[in-house]
Amino acid sequence: MQAFTSCISTSLVLVLLGLVVLFTMIARKLSNSVRENLVVTVLLVDDATEKQIGVCAKRLKNRPYVSAVHYISSDEALKEHIASMGTDPEEFMGSNPFPASFELQMKADYANSDSLRWIVKWLESDALVADVVYQQDLVENLNRNLQRVGIILLVLALLLTFVSFGLINSMVKMSLYANRFLIHTMKLVGARWGFIRRPFLARAFKIGLIAALLADGVLIGGLYVLLQYDPTLSSFVTQEMILVMSLAVFAFGVLITLFCSYLSLNKFLRMKAGELYEM
Repeated sequence: MQAFTSCISTSLVLVLLGLVVLFTMIARKLSNSVRENLVVTVLLVDDATEKQIGVCAKRLKNRPYVSAVHYISSDEALKEHIASMGTDPEEFMGSNPFPASFELQMKADYANSDSLRWIVKWLESDALVADVVYQQDLVENLNRNLQRVGIILLVLALLLTFVSFGLINSMVKMSLYANRFLIHTMKLVGARWGFIRRPFLARAFKIGLIAALLADGVLIGGLYVLLQYDPTLSSFVTQEMILVMSLAVFAFGVLITLFCSYLSLNKFLRMKAGELYEM
């Protein structure tokens, strides 16, 4: 009965830990998705030839900070303006005022103010580039908010890890408390500490293993039901995330149970006979 209670209690703690791991990965994915939607517009000079534009496009695609390059000709830019605004500037200006341009989608690691400053300088050094445009205020606000969310999630993860360790450690200690006299008796007959630890650590391993499997079953089952209910969530919760979450729960469940058991066993092994009655 005691082992059953320990398994259920430990699995509940592991479920909470698994949810924090999953939410952290989802937040990171959303953060990267938002960053990668940032567009840097590179306006080209009017006399750029098709060959020069092709060479420039190839050079941009090979840059480590660019995830995608979209070329927009001056005619396409004019059509987009007419479609969105309903007016044709060629009618009163006599010519197409829109230059050809590249729209660069940045990789998430480079979508921050510091990286964009030197990226813009490098782009502007090209003779074909007339100007580089991006929403600087949006980038700064975005990175500031994402940093705050990341810090909050990190603090929550650390707090839950600390609480989980404390709860599992208390459960393990209570489980070993009932066997403190048996441990002392084995010491009296000359058993070595390693020999005494072995059956208790084996029992702790089984409890941690079963608790981790139960927690993984609850989490994966819950996610399966949720994805069946709303399949669009599969774009946020991927198979890789579920695998990482499951492995994290499994590793934490087994390792933390063994570690807590080892610490508690050493505590009881160091006790003298009189101290066993004072607890």
